[in-house]
Amino acid sequence: MFHGLLMLIPDGLYMLEIDRLLRPSGYWVMSRPPISWKSPYKGPNKTIENLDGQQLAMEDTANKLCWEKVSDKGTVSVWRKPINHLHCAQEAEFLRSPPLCTEDDPDSAWYVNISMCRTRLPRVELVGDIAGGPVEKWPQRLAAVPPRIANREIKGMSIQAYKHDFSIWKRRVELYGTYLKDLSHRSYRNVMDMNAGFGSFAAAMLKYPVWVMNVVPANITDNTLGIIYERGLIGTYMDWCEAFSTYPRTYDLIHANGVFSLYIDKCGILDILVEMDRILRPGGAAIIRDAADVVLKVKEAADRLQWRSRVVDTEDEGPDPQKLLIVDNSLPLPGS
Repeated sequence: MFHGLLMLIPDGLYMLEIDRLLRPSGYWVMSRPPISWKSPYKGPNKTIENLDGQQLAMEDTANKLCWEKVSDKGTVSVWRKPINHLHCAQEAEFLRSPPLCTEDDPDSAWYVNISMCRTRLPRVELVGDIAGGPVEKWPQRLAAVPPRIANREIKGMSIQAYKHDFSIWKRRVELYGTYLKDLSHRSYRNVMDMNAGFGSFAAAMLKYPVWVMNVVPANITDNTLGIIYERGLIGTYMDWCEAFSTYPRTYDLIHANGVFSLYIDKCGILDILVEMDRILRPGGAAIIRDAADVVLKVKEAADRLQWRSRVVDTEDEGPDPQKLLIVDNSLPLPGS
């Protein structure tokens, strides 16, 4: 998923988790002691002996993971993850590397314990092949077909479906701009997509000066978070019947596509709206897209929170009728 990670805590278990997160050929940057502990450093309870031991243990773990050290300067060291596991198949037994994980789904990470094993990379035929496939450079990779779809790693997700999804969200975001004028006025910066799918909403928002946190509900069948990262976007898992791990008043704009239909039998509409209200800044906005009957129920709950909202039509792209609830809390309440 990640091309680079910066960590301050050297530990074998954490390094195995970093190895799981890093894309093949990704970089890990270790800063501050125990790296180059002989460099001037003043820290509590740090002795030459324990710093030396920590650095040796970290170097040993990196070797067992077949990471290549590409830089070592001052208090910063940089390692690179191998592009596949063919490079270290022979050395793994000699180095007593942790065994390869045997679970079926290495992408599963919601309420999952860290395992003392190396995450298995996709198989390759040649030593020079990148496991899982290469990605384009930014920003071309945003529109390119992600390797997980091109390689048909995820059932039911075809190249045609991906391209169709991308084109649909371009049109939808165009419509959103007509309802929320502040999109083009640089009033929004922090945006969240509560049910991100392929990440096409975030891709279509590229023309605006915003960044988007893409959230994949943890309790759905289609796990698309890996696709989102392969597009060069950022994201996380979430169960929207729980509280999102963030500060209050974090987001300027929240997008919820099908979220309330997804959770309508799991937790209350008002429960989700209250959590949205907590992380939405004063004067912030929301776009809620769902089935028409669900949107009307959300509208009733939004009125209880005194949100400034209105129900509007969608683009009428499919057979199932949908509606939009446009929330713009920067506007005065009717009659106020």
